Amino acid sequence: MFSKKSEEHSFSAEMKSEHCVKKMSFQDDDGIIFFEGFLGKLVRVSLVEDLMLQIEGANGVLRVDIDREDLETCLKAQNPSEGKKP
Repeated sequence: MFSKKSEEHSFSAEMKSEHCVKKMSFQDDDGIIFFEGFLGKLVRVSLVEDLMLQIEGANGVLRVDIDREDLETCLKAQNPSEGKKP
């Protein structure tokens, strides 16, 4: 799933139990696909080989193929005052 860099940024969610899944809908009135659950207590956030953001909770793992460069660019864009001297 995460074999090559893509502008589409694929993701996966792996839940340890169906009890951790709150809602999964393949199509609502707007044609939107929706998945909602509880990752639980945060265990670890990491960048796997600088290619995939992995958020691990007690109840499951969310993985997004966003590399370090894209992540840093987005975070800097959200905080434009970062790096400026007072």
